[in-house]
Amino acid sequence: MASLAHAGQRHQGGDETQVRPGRDETPLLLMKGISKRFDGVVALDQVDFDLRAGEVHVLMGENGAGKSTLVKVLAGAHIPDSGTIYLEGREHRFSHPQEALQAGIAVVYQELNLVPGLSVAENLFLGREPLHPALGFINNRQLLRSAAEILDSLGVSIPLKRPVAELSVAEQQMVEIAKAYAQNARVLVLDEPTSALGEAETQRLFALIARLKARGTGIIYISHRLEELAAIGDRVTVLRDGRRVGTFSVKDVSLDHLIHLMVGRQVSEQFPARSAKHGVGDVVFSAEGVSRPPKVHDVSLYVRAGEIVGLAGLVGAGRTELARVLFGRDGMVAGRMFIDGRPVAPRSPYEAIRAGIGFLTEDRKGQGLALGMTVRENATAASLDKFIRRGVISRRKERAETSRLVDELRIRTPSVEQVVRHLSGGNQQKVVLAKWLLTDARLLIFDEPTRGIDVGARAEIYQLMRRLASEGVGILMISSDLREILGMSDRVYVMRQGRIVGEMDAAGATLERLLSLAMGGAA
Repeated sequence: MASLAHAGQRHQGGDETQVRPGRDETPLLLMKGISKRFDGVVALDQVDFDLRAGEVHVLMGENGAGKSTLVKVLAGAHIPDSGTIYLEGREHRFSHPQEALQAGIAVVYQELNLVPGLSVAENLFLGREPLHPALGFINNRQLLRSAAEILDSLGVSIPLKRPVAELSVAEQQMVEIAKAYAQNARVLVLDEPTSALGEAETQRLFALIARLKARGTGIIYISHRLEELAAIGDRVTVLRDGRRVGTFSVKDVSLDHLIHLMVGRQVSEQFPARSAKHGVGDVVFSAEGVSRPPKVHDVSLYVRAGEIVGLAGLVGAGRTELARVLFGRDGMVAGRMFIDGRPVAPRSPYEAIRAGIGFLTEDRKGQGLALGMTVRENATAASLDKFIRRGVISRRKERAETSRLVDELRIRTPSVEQVVRHLSGGNQQKVVLAKWLLTDARLLIFDEPTRGIDVGARAEIYQLMRRLASEGVGILMISSDLREILGMSDRVYVMRQGRIVGEMDAAGATLERLLSLAMGGAA
């Protein structure tokens, strides 16, 4: 994002600054005046958006800004209340995703749409398999030949006969993109494609995107990672509260201005400062020689009351595996653990919760929440004992306690009976936090606490973490974002190949030192 910094003052006049195509340049895609309401709530309000052939147009905005709704309108999943879509100059009205796909619009969502038990080749041509003209069954030789041609043309090397379930997330995404390319997609939407990728995998994805651009494919790229903008984008459009507030050439806009447009206020300090009055207390949690081969080996660490301890390392270093052991999801093979000096050896999450440990998982949708249940039901799920009297759950007490936390955490929800699936990512994360606050946990483990949430919600999560620390909770924070580690931690441990390879105070920690340790160098 350094390449954006020089242009910080160019767009300070107003939110409607934009870049427009030249008069003789017909956009590949043009969306005009798109509006959409849900039960009276305005999700999109007269949004204009255009995409050129061979361009990556980044779509940014806080969760709830309207990005997903705009994409679903384009993909035929939502019918707009008003507005028009033009593709290569022709007006289209999509009432079903299949219609949009047939017109040349493909969307690769975060939740990938592949059949795990089928091979790469079978997924590429699912529903469009080549048939023997005389016999009528699938021509497997032609299927493999066509699949090889597609992957070769995109520079992707993945075994065609391998089941998709055996692929990494990055490889599955490439199969999804190749599948869209095989369907002659002219417009490709990528929704948070790097949220679960490491640096090397991200660079492979960017190389694939560059090849698609060179072939004239127009790409709409949705991301919360501002640092990716300069690396991948040509233009950027910002949505806020269902409105388009600006479209810019990437080379002509600053990071600060984009953040200002996204949140509607100036964000002068990304990470909240520690209160001068706040100090750390006694050790609330310690681990000695904790092991669970092959991922965790002889790990010793401690966390004090009021302290945020960062756990850094590259993808595959064993950080999440360690967290699962500490929380009792995976059994500890060797070692000891203590809460407030008392020995604990949780053999299940239930025992860990009773001991005073909470775990905000990296996968909040798959493991942290029951998406089909309400805010109330999710918030009280780990502490139901508090609400049971004579074998009956007190709904009144549940609602009162959940309402208190909704107010304290500023969870944006119509009521505590709202189904969690319909909340934004940042608000879902706050519901997970509410669940663990009700357990009165002494140690909270945050695994990638801000992954997939927008810059405004991220700042709120940071503030909440600081507040919890000031109230004496010990926090162990796992993050792949080293700036987050440096910005939020009081102390930092670095893991590599399942072992702690370094410890340092925040004052002495630098990006260079953390990376050197994580990659096997000296501190």
